[in-house]
Amino acid sequence: MAAGADRSPDAADSPLADRLNYLFTTMHPPGAPYTNAYVAEEISGGEEYGGVSVTEQYLSMLRNGKRTNPSPDVLRALAKFFAVPVGYLLGDLSPSQAERVEEEVRFLVAMRDKRVRSIALRSVGLPPEVQDSLTTIISQFRQQMNLPPEPPGPDGAAGAAGAAGADGSGGPDGEATNGRR
Repeated sequence: MAAGADRSPDAADSPLADRLNYLFTTMHPPGAPYTNAYVAEEISGGEEYGGVSVTEQYLSMLRNGKRTNPSPDVLRALAKFFAVPVGYLLGDLSPSQAERVEEEVRFLVAMRDKRVRSIALRSVGLPPEVQDSLTTIISQFRQQMNLPPEPPGPDGAAGAAGAAGADGSGGPDGEATNGRR
């Protein structure tokens, strides 16, 4: 998992800190990761989060491992904000289930890129052999450009879907996302 800039040595013993840092680093509009202040404000100001109130400082403590046992309400609000199961934050998922959640996160990040989304949608309905041919062509382009066979994930390692969209192309619909961090 990716290590966030808001970590301390204490976070090494906190699966919650690891997972939160991964989500902060990965699940955000193109440009820059969410800040603790932005997430705290969104959760505290939104009724959809169950009336939970969190501070920037508390999120920082969760992310650096100084606090490891938030209330169930805070966990639910964070899970809802990042669109992941609460079990992922709790560490209740099996390693394969946690990897599946992270794979879905990488997919969602990749689909933010308007061009990637366009390529993917244009392949819908094509016969499997044509889709396989397109995959081969893309792999050949990646090889010619000295890129790894798979796009890098958010932590820099090769991943299933990669971290597309960091080119400033905008939000989920290619629109500007100013003020969202």
